[in-house]
Amino acid sequence: MNSLTPFPAPPAREVVSFHRTELNVILSLYGRMVAAGEWRDYGISALREVAVFSVFRRTAENPLYRIEKRPKLRNRQGEYAVIGMDGQVLKRGHDLKTVLRVLERKLIRSVE
Repeated sequence: MNSLTPFPAPPAREVVSFHRTELNVILSLYGRMVAAGEWRDYGISALREVAVFSVFRRTAENPLYRIEKRPKLRNRQGEYAVIGMDGQVLKRGHDLKTVLRVLERKLIRSVE
């Protein structure tokens, strides 16, 4: 008699991703920036420790900005961050809308 012992299933790989409400906030800003001619493309990455929404001026270049979600930093500096092209953290915090305000300033232009 041959009894088979199944191997245990590999543990499910946890990934961090943006929730629908978070994406709505980000895509609302993205749409306004595209309409203003500032941004042209985006990419989304869901990794083990971070979810990244990258914004591009042109398709084949480095991102202008990265909007990151790192749940492990929730109780410290805040899980959301906007990072510039040079890697500098422009804004970090607990509230996504507040963090994204650093990018909304680009929409405000003086009218002559």
